[in-house]
Amino acid sequence: MTLRVTFSAGLLALAPIGAFAQDCTVEGDPMDLEADAVAAVYDCIEARMAEGYAANGDPVAAEFRSWQVTSTRPALAGPHGERFLQTFANDTAAEQYLKFAEEGVEMPAGSVLAKESFAVKDGKAVPGPLFIMTKLEEGGAPDAGDWLYAALMPNGKEMKIQQGFCAGCHLNWEAQDSLAYPMEAVRLTTQ
Repeated sequence: MTLRVTFSAGLLALAPIGAFAQDCTVEGDPMDLEADAVAAVYDCIEARMAEGYAANGDPVAAEFRSWQVTSTRPALAGPHGERFLQTFANDTAAEQYLKFAEEGVEMPAGSVLAKESFAVKDGKAVPGPLFIMTKLEEGGAPDAGDWLYAALMPNGKEMKIQQGFCAGCHLNWEAQDSLAYPMEAVRLTTQ
C-alpha cells in the first residue's frame, strides 16, 4: 500500500477548517491501509480536527484531547459510516472503559467518551464528526441505557442526531453498557 501524505506547514496553518483535507492524500483502498499509513494520515490531520471541533466553544471539544486515548491508532469502524475512529475517555470513564470487558460493564455516571472520526474519500482524508457519549445518572435516559449521544461537525457546530438512532445500535452491546470498543488489534493495553 502506497501512502502519500503531503502538506505545507505554513499553508496548513492558514487553511480554513475543512480545506486542509486536500493536503492529506491517500492512494489505494482505505480498507487496505496498513497501520503506519493510518497513523500518517492521522498525524497529518489530527491537530486541525481538534481545532475545528473546538471552534464553537463546546466544553468536551475543548478538553477531550487531554483525556486517556484508548487505542494505539484510529481504526476503521463500519457502524460510524466507514470512518476511522480514535476514542478518548475522561477520568471518570477511563479505568472501567480500558478493561474492554464484555459482560457486567457498568460505567459510572459522568463518564464521557469522545470519538474523533475521519474518512478517506476520493483519495483524500476528510474529517468527520466528533461523536460524544455521556453516561447519565440512573433513569436519565432509560430508553438509551442512560447514555446521552451528541456529535459535533468538523467545524464545531452541533450535529443534529436522534438519540434513538444511536441507542438503537449501541444497545446491541447491552452487557457492555452500550460500549462498542475499538477493534481488538488497536486497543490500548494497560497491563
